[in-house]
Amino acid sequence: MFSVTKGKGMIKKVVVIFLFLFIFSGMAFAKELPDFTELAEKQGPSVVNISVTQMVQGNGNPFGGMQDDEQFNELFRRFGFPVPGGPRGQAPQQEFKSQSLGSGFIISADGYILTNAHVINAADEVIVKLSDRREFKAKIIGSDRRTDVALLKIDASGLPKVAIGDANQLKVGEWVAAIGSPFGLENTMTAGIVSAKGRALPQENFVPFIQTDVAINPGNSGGPLFNLKGEVVGINSQIYSRSGGSMGLSFAIPIDVAMDISSQIKAGGKISRGWLGVSIQEITKDLAESFGMKNTNGALVAGVEKGGPAERSGLIPGDVILRFDNKPINTSSDLPRAVGGVKPGKVANVEVLRKGSIKTLPVTVGEAPNDKDEVSSPSKGAAKPEANRIGLTLNELTPQQKKKLNGRNGLLVIDSQGASATAGIRRGDIVLGINNAEVSNVEQFAKTLATISSGKTVAVLVLRGESTLYVPIKVTDTK
Repeated sequence: MFSVTKGKGMIKKVVVIFLFLFIFSGMAFAKELPDFTELAEKQGPSVVNISVTQMVQGNGNPFGGMQDDEQFNELFRRFGFPVPGGPRGQAPQQEFKSQSLGSGFIISADGYILTNAHVINAADEVIVKLSDRREFKAKIIGSDRRTDVALLKIDASGLPKVAIGDANQLKVGEWVAAIGSPFGLENTMTAGIVSAKGRALPQENFVPFIQTDVAINPGNSGGPLFNLKGEVVGINSQIYSRSGGSMGLSFAIPIDVAMDISSQIKAGGKISRGWLGVSIQEITKDLAESFGMKNTNGALVAGVEKGGPAERSGLIPGDVILRFDNKPINTSSDLPRAVGGVKPGKVANVEVLRKGSIKTLPVTVGEAPNDKDEVSSPSKGAAKPEANRIGLTLNELTPQQKKKLNGRNGLLVIDSQGASATAGIRRGDIVLGINNAEVSNVEQFAKTLATISSGKTVAVLVLRGESTLYVPIKVTDTK
């Protein structure tokens, strides 16, 4: 017969065993978590606070004192909000000091410091504060807007410097930590993991960003991103945010990119990078189908700049670049970095897929220009014809509009409905081609479109402002 006393004893044993297992598993889990204390102690002194002062013209301060608050000014300036103290009717102009904050880190004991270019942009004075509270007026050796890297120099020696790591060895899921001055709170450490590598951000194609979920806020810009060995693997540069604060999406410049730029700045103050003269886009599944491709590898050439290296080598819109200078191009973001890393004047082989065939073209790499010239500014006002099968209402360009396109043909989008509107084509766009064929008039476009079976995808080459891109559109006969 079952004893109540024995039953209670057994229950106690089971409870004790479960408690033991729970505590043991908790201890085991705790042992797996990283300890950042040593990193903070050793690397904290090599991180600096950067204060930037500018003399600007303004019309008074509608926010009552926020104009001189460097933390909020950095917030507004860096993340796209209107800067307090902007134009307000007939308020009198006056000169005042605008201050902003950032971070940086020492890369040599004699006072060279890396930070972001946007931190010191248009600065009249840059003050560097060390962790021991010493302050120095810094000299801007140079900066590069395209990679957002700047090199500073302070008159000091025997400074603690960071250890440089290898960003290429980073793995997604690896622990990383940032030290900086968010909102002016100096030597603040935050930690997280590597979320992704090789991110290409809009207008930032020269940098394969490291994406992390480390808490990065205004004031962290220019500060270091460390791995668990205490080595710098990146410079914290940007965040994605709807509020202006951290939302778990931060982006760092790989340290190898930053060190290369700083070396060029230090050597001659000028950044020299290769240039091809093409606009490119990612190959989607729909675009791959329209071009008869088996996969989405490569960079699709959406436009070729007149007189540029690409045009001289024979590259044309619709080519898919598979390799550049013997480097594989798996995604469109690989190409700007591969081209930018080649010395101008070098002859590089470009392997392209053109209408189903592989071709290799030698191209003499040019030097990247500082600024882009405006390509076109579409005008309006043509008579409105009927919409075609994919919902586009097109008109032929005027001589003035063609002149802005260097004599090229194209069709002005008067209206976009149905499948075209869904795909993203809008009024004012200029259609340059369809399925690798240039267009010269509305009738030719309609004839080409008539050869496409319903249900198939057609690739329409569109010019919008300075950018060209292929837009995949599913052809349907429904209205």
